[in-house]
Amino acid sequence: MATTSAAAPPRKWMQVPRPLQKLFDTFPLVSYDVNALPARAQSATSGDLPTLYVFSTEEEALLGAPSFNPSCLKWQAFLKLAGVKFQILPSTNHASPTGVLPFILPTRSSPTDAPSPIPSSKLHDYALKYGTSNPPEVSDLRLDAYQALLDVPIRNAWLQALYRDPDYTDLLDRFYITPVSSSYWVRGALRHHLRRAAETEILKTGPGGAASTALSLLVDEHSVYRAAVKALEALATLLSESKTGWFFGAESPTIFDASVFAYTHLMLKYMSDAKGEVEEEEGSILASRNLGSMVRSAGSGELEQHHRRLFELLWLADSNAEFLDGKA
Repeated sequence: MATTSAAAPPRKWMQVPRPLQKLFDTFPLVSYDVNALPARAQSATSGDLPTLYVFSTEEEALLGAPSFNPSCLKWQAFLKLAGVKFQILPSTNHASPTGVLPFILPTRSSPTDAPSPIPSSKLHDYALKYGTSNPPEVSDLRLDAYQALLDVPIRNAWLQALYRDPDYTDLLDRFYITPVSSSYWVRGALRHHLRRAAETEILKTGPGGAASTALSLLVDEHSVYRAAVKALEALATLLSESKTGWFFGAESPTIFDASVFAYTHLMLKYMSDAKGEVEEEEGSILASRNLGSMVRSAGSGELEQHHRRLFELLWLADSNAEFLDGKA
C-alpha cells in the first residue's frame, strides 16, 4: 500500500529566506564603539591650543568666525565667555566620534599623544574647568520655560526656513550640500533627506504637529513662524526686565545668553533679505518668512541690541575684528 507524505505547508508570500531570517534573529551582530577620529584630525590639532570642530568654512574657521550652525555657535560662544582659548577647524557630523558636532580635541602633550575628544554634552564642564572666567549660573525658576522657547518654536522656524523654504535653497546648499559632494545626484538625494528630516522634527514638536499627529501631514509654515514670533516677543520682554542687559538679570552673560545669540546671530546675518514684511498684529501670518525681521521687530529691539552687545564682547576684540564686523 502506497504511503502518502504530509503535504508541505504553504509558503507565505514574501517569506524571508531562512539564512537571512537567522541573520535578522541575531541582529545586531556586533555593537560598535564610537567612531575613531580621522588620523588627520590628530595631526591638525595644535599642541598649544585645543581645537573646536564645528560646521564652518576653511576661511571663516581660520578667522575664528561664528559657526553657521546654531548648536556649534552656542558652544563656541560659551567657550569664549568662559575664557577658553581654542582654535577652530571645520568638520562634519560624520567626522565626529559621537556623530554630532561640535566636539573639542584637547591639546597634545607630545607629538605622539592622542587625546580623547570632548563631546558637546561635556563642553559646559570643560569650559568651567579650563576657562579663565566662570560665567554665572542661571538659578531662575523660569529658565526651563524660556529654554523651551529656543528648543521648539525658534528652532522649528530655523529648520523651516533653512531646510524647507525654497528662498533659502542656495544657503542650504552652501552650508551642508555643496561641501559634501560635486555629484548632482548625491546633492539632490542629500537635500531631499535633510528636508524630510527637518519636516519630521517640526511635526513632532511644532504647533499642530505633536507626536500624536500623523507625520504624513504637511507642515503649516504659518503656524511655525507665528509661534516663533511669539517666542521672540517673550524673550524680548524678559530681556527688557533686566537691569544688566543680560537675561535673568545676570551680571554677565550666561549659557542662556549664548543659546539665544546662536539663533539671533544666524537669523540676522543670513535671513534678513527675504521678500515681504512682517505683520506686527498679534496672531497675524508672517508673509515674508524673514527671520531677521522677526528678531528686529521683537519688543523694542532688545534682541537685536543683545546680539550686537554679545558679538562685540566676544568677537570684535579679535585681530580680525574689521573682517568679522562686516560679516555680522
